[in-house]
This record gives sequence, structure tokens and C-alpha cells, in this order.
Amino acid sequence: MKRVSILGATGSIGQNTIDLIRRAPERFDVVALTGGRNIDRLARDAIELGADVAVTAHDDLLVSLREALKGSAVEAAAGEAALVEAASRPAHWVMSAIVGAAGLPPGLAALEQGATLALANKESLVAAGPLLMRTARVNHARIIPVDSEHSAIFQALVGEDMAAVNRCIITASGGAFRDWPLEDLAGATPEQAATHPNWAMGQRITIDSASMFNKALEVIEAREFFGFRPEQIEVVIHPESMVHALVGFCDGGLMAHVGPPDMRHAIGYALNWPQRFDLPVEALDLVALGQLTFRAPDVARYPALRLAREVMERRGLTGAVFNAAKERALDHFIAHRLPFMGMAEVVEEVIARIEAENGLIDAGITLETVGQADHLARIAADQVVQDKYS
Repeated sequence: MKRVSILGATGSIGQNTIDLIRRAPERFDVVALTGGRNIDRLARDAIELGADVAVTAHDDLLVSLREALKGSAVEAAAGEAALVEAASRPAHWVMSAIVGAAGLPPGLAALEQGATLALANKESLVAAGPLLMRTARVNHARIIPVDSEHSAIFQALVGEDMAAVNRCIITASGGAFRDWPLEDLAGATPEQAATHPNWAMGQRITIDSASMFNKALEVIEAREFFGFRPEQIEVVIHPESMVHALVGFCDGGLMAHVGPPDMRHAIGYALNWPQRFDLPVEALDLVALGQLTFRAPDVARYPALRLAREVMERRGLTGAVFNAAKERALDHFIAHRLPFMGMAEVVEEVIARIEAENGLIDAGITLETVGQADHLARIAADQVVQDKYS
């Protein structure tokens, strides 16, 4: 049996992973489940799947978790150190679905014990790509991407010579505001941004889709994981969300990955790799679909894409600063302290301030320096919001 752990089990990626494991319980032995504040769901899933340990990220919820697990054989733990300890427990396969920079230390711990890391936490590669990839190499571990776009690229490259690849096209739905008049975006609310036209996702990632910050992260992630040069990575708006990515070759051919917008495909591919098994994913009816459309993204509408290019040019700890500033700007937008288009303005200003004042952009990438850059960027983001929007 394959021993598996799910970091971020109570979120949408974690729940889809659990759905697939439920369908083939004879093939999987669950080691650890981790979550946030949804203690009832975490405990219920841990008991049902027979996990060794359930961990909440919040120390103040340990008593509640213990109570919810009472009478079962599942161990309870809480806090950041407990998350890392759970990820360090021997497993063949670990899903990294913790949202944000908090997913980096547990992901590194999973790689250090030699597990295959199914990476849905794109922030880890953005903030510390070289560190993550180096840790995998040193420990003979493997990373398999779970973002639908990067899973598509990964699959399109199977058996191919990277020297023959000359372009990578990442598709984007365009999010909630793709057809809004540009002048209306200044008044867009968090509630409006959190409604996705194609995907059922959590609030934060759905808002990131509307601002295209999620795609900015994915562009950087594609560079870090696959080694593409920045100029080889393209983004196109694809409203149907059926083509997830395309890889172009020197002979002019394009290899596309096409499928319905269901994250269980990318998760299932990573879970079953290097094999393929039946998945509960709808078969695509091309005749019923009728057409696929593509258009170039409007740079004025999606300034996050320009910022991603600048991050790739600067390298170093710029990714960590970019990600932390983005997360904090999103916090302020959700709290109605920042306008929708102000998020990109805050991120750009934070990068400029950190680069000018702290000299961290060119520092070596370690867990400590990434954490320091993350901390300073969040402070700077709060200061920018106070200076410009209070």
C-alpha cells in the first residue's frame, strides 16, 4: 500500500484528494492529515481514513481537536512545529496543499524524508524554488506539480527532449472580471471577485484568479520547476478552461492538455503516477463544447503579469517578497481596506522598498532568508497600505 499524507486536508485540494483515496481505500494507508480551523472536518476525515495523526495549524484549537478525536486511535497535535513533524513522518507520497508561504517548511520536511511531493502550494516554488528543487535532488525525492496548468505541462513533456522545447503557453480563465469594463474595476468588491465563472475554489484563490495574481505565481512557478526561460512562457485568456496548457517544440508542433475543469484529474495523476487509473472525471464532449477561444491578456487589467516578469528578471529573494506582499495585499482587499487594483500597486511598491532599503533581494535562498524576506515584505505591505490608502 502507498503511505500518504495530506497537508491542507480541509481545503478544496485536500478534500478532492480525500475523495480519490476514499474510492480506492485498498491502495492507500493514510499517515497524517493537517488542516486549519475546520476541526470537525479534520477529525471526521482522520477517523474515517484511519490516519495516524491529525494536526491543526492553530495551537489554540488543540483541545478542540483532541475532543473531536476522542475515542479514536488518531493522535492529535497543533502548531507549526507539529505540521513539520507530521510532514516528516515516513510516507511515499505527500500532498502539499497548505495555502501560502506557510506550506514551505512542511513541504521541505516531506522532501527531506524522501517522499514524492505532490505540489499544489505554488507559493513554495515562487518564494524558494531553488531551495525546494535542491532539497528534492539531495534527498532523491520527487516533486510532481498539481496545479492544473503545471500538471498539463508535466504530462505534455513525458518522453520529450527539453532541448526541443521552445515555448510554454499557460491558459487563464480571466477570472470574475474578464469582461468588465476596465474603469469599473476600481470599485470591484471582494464578494464580486470571489465568484469564479468556471472553477469551484476557495475565496483567496478565486480572488487571485480575478486579479491574475494566481497566473503570475504560475508563470514564476513554471520557470522554477521546468527551467523555462522567461521569454518562453506565454499566458493567454481561455474562457472555457478546457485547455490547461500547451508546450511548443522547435518543429512548430504544439502539445496541448485538454480536459474539463476538475482538479481531480491533476490530483489523481500525481497520486497514481507513474501509472494511470480510472478517475471520476467527466469525459469531454468536443461536439457539445463547440469551440475553444483564446485571447491575449490586457496588461492594464492584469498588472500582476508584468510584475511576474520583473520577479523572474531579479531572481533571488524577489519571489519571496512578491508572494508575501501579494498575500498581505489580498488580506487588506478582503478587509475592504484596499481597492481591487490597489493590490498590484502595493506589491510593486513593496518590491521597490525592500530592494532599496534592505538589500535582501540578492541574498542566498535558505529557509531562514526566505522567512526574513517574507516577514519584512508583510510589514512593508502594511506600511504601504497605511501610507497610500488610509
